Amino acid sequence: MAVIQEAYIQGVSTRKVDALVQAMGMNGISKSQVSNLCSELDDQVAVFLRRPLTGEWTYLWLDATYLKVRDNARVMNKAVVVAVGVTLDGRREVLGIDCGMAETEAFWTEFLRSLLSRGLSDVRLVISDAHEGLTVAVAKLMGCTWQRCRVHFMRNAMAYVPRHQHQMVAAVIRTAFVQETQPEAIKQWRELAANLGTRFPKVQDLMERAEQDVLAFMAFPKEHWPQIASTNPIERLNREIKRRSQVVGIFPNDASAIRLVGALMGEQTDEWQVSRRFMSQESLQKVAGPDQKLQSGRGPGRAA
Repeated sequence: MAVIQEAYIQGVSTRKVDALVQAMGMNGISKSQVSNLCSELDDQVAVFLRRPLTGEWTYLWLDATYLKVRDNARVMNKAVVVAVGVTLDGRREVLGIDCGMAETEAFWTEFLRSLLSRGLSDVRLVISDAHEGLTVAVAKLMGCTWQRCRVHFMRNAMAYVPRHQHQMVAAVIRTAFVQETQPEAIKQWRELAANLGTRFPKVQDLMERAEQDVLAFMAFPKEHWPQIASTNPIERLNREIKRRSQVVGIFPNDASAIRLVGALMGEQTDEWQVSRRFMSQESLQKVAGPDQKLQSGRGPGRAA
């Protein structure tokens, strides 16, 4: 039943699904029956996750959240990774998801290769956290600029600062992000690092090592800076995944996690196709490849 499948995707518990079925004048439904009905979503999710990725994908956001999944009779925290891209017409799409043991280089490498094999191309900037396995895989496979999420960077920096000084130090570092150009931001960044280094040498070291990656977004059109400086555009998806998986508690296997997350991401992609554009077509033309100039066809969308 489509109603039961939709309730499952929306994160409704089995108990509430049973109550819903009875309210509709039908007999109750067991947990196993709900599971069997929802397993029919697998084909739909598989079509969505295996669809060809045609066109040009200027920006790519990558992030992961953790869910409890049973594996060989053990309950483990597994990484559910999500990739979001934006097409030349300015609309976002969830390009792929996967579930694995950890955010290792091997795991991310396999995930990125799966996207590339489906046609992902012309990525100008990858935005992600600075997880070592992920950054190595991006450098190895993507051949483009990498942006270290500045929100995650700030959290990393605050780990070296006493809590009562977090607000002050964070405000100082953020002054680099409001500069008009990348060269001005770099100059400000270096001055800030040197000044902060007198009291917080580990912050200075972190800033010096992260300079190029944290300020990479400023080499792109200024109108895109708010969206490409961090993984914030994908954080909302992670919160929804967490919210809707809470009623499940522990997934019985990887496939069940992919079923729920994949169905949710498919719905989100559909919503994005009819909502306001994430970026303007005109601004994206500034970073489009030479073969894509003056073209504005939409991305592949969700397979029917």
